[in-house]
Amino acid sequence: MKLKDSQTYLNLARAYTSECSARTRYEFVEYGLRYNGYEALAQIVDTIAYQEFNHARMLYTQIQSASNSQIENIDIEAGFPFKEKWDMEENLRLLAEDEKLEAEAYEEFAAVAEQEGFKEVAQLFRMIGAVEERHKNLFLNLHEQFKDKTLYKKNKKTMWICPNCGHVYFGEEAWDKCPLCQAKQGVCQVKLPEELICW
Repeated sequence: MKLKDSQTYLNLARAYTSECSARTRYEFVEYGLRYNGYEALAQIVDTIAYQEFNHARMLYTQIQSASNSQIENIDIEAGFPFKEKWDMEENLRLLAEDEKLEAEAYEEFAAVAEQEGFKEVAQLFRMIGAVEERHKNLFLNLHEQFKDKTLYKKNKKTMWICPNCGHVYFGEEAWDKCPLCQAKQGVCQVKLPEELICW
């Protein structure tokens, strides 16, 4: 079976459009976070959005490899979420939910690709799915920290770094304004478990 004649080909197109949609939704969330003074959180979401772009790039490359000529159109049927609003806390939870659904879809796509004999594509789906699972866990962690107001408050002395000027402070809570450059707390680096760092 040729890739262009397979369900895997349609799944590649569905995955591509899903990654493009996710990137745009994440940029909306990033904009809202930045607008509300959460610069460090916005940078994390922006990094994830860029990773979604690269997922789309690799899927696009696979689609293009299926044909020697220009692909005019691929008809697909797919649904896309339109859930995120201007509630920053809720958006972090919704991003985790979106990533969970994407990871599940990639596992299904990988199984179909294997059945159809496209092992390389199945591997691509699984690798992207593993990243989406990490993204889900990252967004869940950020949601919990945001909800519990522990983004900038910990139970032990922590090193807080101002990325604007390099000032370092050790304490249980980050400053409201950096004592050196007066940057607001939202620029201060967010503390994450090492296994959730995606960059």
